[in-house]
Amino acid sequence: MITVNLYYKGENGSAKAFAEEMESSGIAKAIRAEEGNLRYQYFQPLDDPETILLIDSWVDQKAIDLHHASPMMKQLAELREKYDLHMTIERFVGDEYEADNKFIRK
Repeated sequence: MITVNLYYKGENGSAKAFAEEMESSGIAKAIRAEEGNLRYQYFQPLDDPETILLIDSWVDQKAIDLHHASPMMKQLAELREKYDLHMTIERFVGDEYEADNKFIRK
């Protein structure tokens, strides 16, 4: 699994408006339906109202590459421009480590 954390930063609520339009337009729903998508979810840090975090997880790099080649990427880029957003990224390759489970309360 590959997880990408994208931090969208804007001004005057533009990052939140972007995420809301991604949801209301159906683009986020369409991305979630793409083959290989495991998670596509927006969050807002409590201490930074001008940033939105997208957690975007895929089964493998091939799924990400297909997503990047999809028509939705053009729509996404247009919305980023519309809201004048700047981004930073973190990328994680997941693995299952059973020893961590002893620290997780279920």
